This record gives sequence, C-alpha cells and structure tokens, in this order.
Amino acid sequence: MYLVIVGGGNIGTPLTEMATVGGNEVVVIERDPEKAERAAGRFDCLVVNDDATSKEVLEDAGADRADALISTTDHDATNVMVCLLAQELDVPNIVSVVHDEEHMGLFRRIGVNTMENPQRLIAEYLYRAVKRPSIVDFMRIGEHAEVFEIRIGDEAPIAGKTIQEATDEGLIGRDLLVVAIERSGANDPITPRGSTRMEAGDLCTVYCGQGATPEVTDVFGHYEDHAAGEVPHRLDSHADGGE
Repeated sequence: MYLVIVGGGNIGTPLTEMATVGGNEVVVIERDPEKAERAAGRFDCLVVNDDATSKEVLEDAGADRADALISTTDHDATNVMVCLLAQELDVPNIVSVVHDEEHMGLFRRIGVNTMENPQRLIAEYLYRAVKRPSIVDFMRIGEHAEVFEIRIGDEAPIAGKTIQEATDEGLIGRDLLVVAIERSGANDPITPRGSTRMEAGDLCTVYCGQGATPEVTDVFGHYEDHAAGEVPHRLDSHADGGE
C-alpha cells in the first residue's frame, strides 16, 4: 500500500514506524527541518521537507497515486486544507486527526474519516482507570455505548450462571451483550452461547448500549466503581426490606 503521511510529530512518528514495518511504501511530508531530518534518518521511507498545504507538494509526494493519505499535524486548519487537496487528487482513503471536538462536523461534512484528538483519548483512558478501576480496557461507540473488558469477581451475581440464566434473572439486559470470554487454561477465547456458564475469574468482553455504568459493573461483582458514599445497588438484592 502506498501511504502519504502528513506530519512527523508525536502522532506521525509512531504511525510511520508501523506503516514502514508493515511493508508499506510510505512518504512523509514534514515542514519542520529537524523533524524531517529525524524521520529520514530513522525510517526506510521518502521524507519531503515542505508544506503539505501546497497541491504541488502533494503531487511531488505522489499523493495522486496514493492508496491513502493520513494528516496528523497539530493544527485542524492545516489538516482540513490537506484533506481538501487530497480529495482534488482523488486519494481514495483520507484520514485526519481532529484536535478540537467542535471541528469534527466539518471534517465529516467534507467526507473525511476522523480520529479524535489522541491526547484527549489518553486522558479519558487514564481518568477511566481511576474512576472505573474494574474496567480493563474500553472503546467508546457513539455517545453512550461502549465495548469493554471486565473480570468476573468471586461474589458477582452472574458467577456460576449461564448466559441464559443471567438473562432470565434480569442480570443481563437487552442492551448488554457478552461478546467473548477469556478463561484461564483455555487456549482460545470462548464465543458465548446461551448455555455458556460464566465463572469467577473469567475476563469478559462486553458491549453495553449505556456504557460501563456502576450498575453494569455491579453485575460482574465490582461494587468499587460507585462514587464515595454511594450505596451500591446490588441487582441480586430485594428492595422490599424483608420478606
């Protein structure tokens, strides 16, 4: 694959590394001389030390025959201009980093695939690690839905139950789906069925339409995700106080 990568900074550098290691033909366009020289000395690729907002520069980089162009500069205005020029050159796959969330709509209107500011994503990931310590990994989908990994605790309401039993008891709702289960001793992940029994210690990949809320993590036996002073609502308890 022929790739044009615009920007040799914090995002462009690891991207160039992955692309070159993957055996792709890569051209990097970087206007800063020091960054351009660093990329040229480090990677097996062509580096163009010039301004990618010039159509001529993109043509010199072979963008008109590229399979994809990825713009990774620190400035959304630069990325927009590069993407518009790439469209004029009929680059079939154009992707850009977007730093300001308010600009996402603009990139989408011009038909560019986008990736949200990675620094913000890292910050969100770190904040989630503190706020929801039970979540091993997660990926946001849309406004609320998430795919995440969570381990079933020893006291989890679903531990020892099959998927169907947990569904029948209301522990697994319609917007929650256990996608895969990694179990100690098993060579491959388990693709769950209704008859699959979930065990304490299983690492589950879960999709939830409402995200990994404390009510959801309760089901997996992680009550620590509630805010300080908040009483966890354990789904296996009765609210009638008594009988």
